[in-house]
Formats: sequence, structure tokens, C-alpha cells
Amino acid sequence: MSGHAGRPSWHEARGIAAAAGTALPPESVPLHAAIGRRLAADLVTPIDLPHFASAAMDGWLVVGDGPWTLVEASPGRGEASPIVTGALVPADAFAVLRSESGEVAGGVLRSTVAGEPRAGHHIRRPGTEALSGERLIAAGALLNPAHVALAAATGADELSVAAVPSVALVFTGDEVVTSGVPEPGRVRDSFAVQLPSLIGTLGGRVTGTARVPDRLDDTVAALRDADASLIVTTGGTGTSSADHLRDALLAVGARLLVDGVAMRPGGPTRIAQLPDGRLVAALPGNPLAAMVSAITLVEPLLAGLAGRPPEPVRTVRGSAVDGRAGSTVLVPYAEADGRAVVAAWRGAAMMRGLAGASGILVVPPEGLRDGEDAECVPVPWLR
Repeated sequence: MSGHAGRPSWHEARGIAAAAGTALPPESVPLHAAIGRRLAADLVTPIDLPHFASAAMDGWLVVGDGPWTLVEASPGRGEASPIVTGALVPADAFAVLRSESGEVAGGVLRSTVAGEPRAGHHIRRPGTEALSGERLIAAGALLNPAHVALAAATGADELSVAAVPSVALVFTGDEVVTSGVPEPGRVRDSFAVQLPSLIGTLGGRVTGTARVPDRLDDTVAALRDADASLIVTTGGTGTSSADHLRDALLAVGARLLVDGVAMRPGGPTRIAQLPDGRLVAALPGNPLAAMVSAITLVEPLLAGLAGRPPEPVRTVRGSAVDGRAGSTVLVPYAEADGRAVVAAWRGAAMMRGLAGASGILVVPPEGLRDGEDAECVPVPWLR
């Protein structure tokens, strides 16, 4: 259902964001760089694993029944030769006698353990882990160190992984200071210190940042110069004489996909597409408003560019929260005993509630009753 004043609802805005971008092409990266990335295509082994028979233990390669005469070359029947773990074993080898189960005297090897070795004992046969042509890792898997070690065993040097969308950050605001305690009338910058990391947890990578004053020409130039698949701006989304973001988007020929959202906080959030295909997420200047917009609306944008579905909206047992006619209310909450405990600090400029939150509670316009199931979006740093 659409929100007030023609603005899309929060749910509609999430859907628009998820569909806004075309998936970026995958890229090939060295194995060590693939950890933490999503595999773009099935990994199919071109060889058997293992691809040759080898010794599973240090000891002696033996042929036939013992005792065995020690030789240096490949042993024949009744003979044995020293072998180390991983060494090539001839196809017709009988077994490996491990070093702790044998003794040598006068050039003759004898087993000291009854029943050892059995035929094939301590020999790793080809294909016991996987056969040539077998799928080992499915596309879409989030690659871990064991995955890349397995890929190395197949002979791979690189893996094709889903792209990580590049993000350019544009910070606006004449009143912002970047260090120390701000004087009255000024505010401390809370975006530059956290947005790069937040973008990383949401699935993007920051490749550039710019800080611009509250002037239309500077804002237009920043949008034109940003070299990234997604541009995320902060501030300037209102309608005062100091807010130029919307006009700057129109000046560069952007198509407004979301021109405000029926939600609180974060209503002035805008999503746009530039003529060359780059996407823009314009976040409000209030810290909490910007953060809930980033977590719930920028994440679907990045997911679409990466070719994956957005993080699902989940359900939690909620608390009583008043709604707001025509708008979705987004409230930080902490989960305790399976229940959402709503933060006391949830004003648009407050960070204290979100700092200790488990997620963001999605409150419909009619509000929530105590104990009623409610939609929620977990904070990305706890996923």
C-alpha cells in the first residue's frame, strides 16, 4: 500500500531498491582473495581427488607377505622400501606398513602388530574424495578458507566470484566538523567514521569519498565526478534553502525512482538513477534517519548490483509501539528472551538506541500491540 502524499511505502521502496540495479558481471580473483566472496559459478573438479595413489603414513611400501627384504628401488614380491606420507604409490602396491608398526634388523623388515598390514592399508586411492566432473562447491556459496583449499586441490588458481559493488560517498553540510567537540550551531560528523564500514557489512566497498558544502554547483559536480556503481549521499535531502540534493539530481538528468518514503525516520530518503546507469541513494542528514535508511534501503540496492536477493525481513515478538498514520515507523530494538525491547532513544538524531540494538522493528501505521509478531531487520554487524 502506498504511503501518504504519493510517497511509496517502506515495503514498496525496498522492492524498488532491490529491482533498481542490473547485476554486475562476476570477476576472477586469486584464491586467497576469494575468501568471504560469493562463488559465481559451480566449482567442478577436472581431476579425481586425490588424482594419484599415495601413502597415508610414513613407513614402508610392502609387496606380498612379510617378512620383507629392504630395497631402495620399487619393491617386488617379498620386498619393502621406505616411503613418506603423500609419496606416489604404484598402482599394484600391496600396502604401507606404518613406521610404528614395524622394525628392521639385518636388512629385513618385520611387522610388530598382528594383522598389519592389510591389503591396501594406509594407501590413499584416487577418487576417494571426488571424481572428475563432480561439483564440489555450488554457485552462491560464501567462500571460506576450506573452500579455497579445496579449490586449490583441483588445480584452480583463481575463482569466479560475484562482484562487490563499488560505492562513492558524498557528505554534505556546512555545519559539520570532523574532529573535537563542536561549538553550538555546529555538529560532529558521524558519517565519515562509520559509513565505510557499514557499507562493507551491507555488501559494498567504498572506493571514494567527497565532502561538499551546501551549494548546488558543488553538489552537482560531486554527483558527476563520483566513480562508482552506487553513490551514497548524506544530508541535503530536505526542502530548505540549504538542501540541494534533489535539485542536483534533476540537474544531472537523474530519474527519481523513490522521491521520499512514507516512513519515520528517514522520510526524505531518495533513490535515483543517473543517465549512465549509476545509482544514487540520498540519505537524510540526521544520523538515525540515515542509518535506518542505509540498513533497510541501501542494502537491497547493493544486493541487486551483486546479483543476490536482499536480506530477508524477519519476525520477532514485538512490544507495544504507537504507529503513525500513513507511515511505517522504524524503531531500534534489543532482543531479550525472544522479545523486542524497544529503545528509549529513537529520535532521528539519536545514535544511542541503535548502538545497542539487535535490529530495527518495522511498526505499521496502526502500531503494534504488546506481544504481537512484528517484522524486523537485524542490524548487519550482528548477522
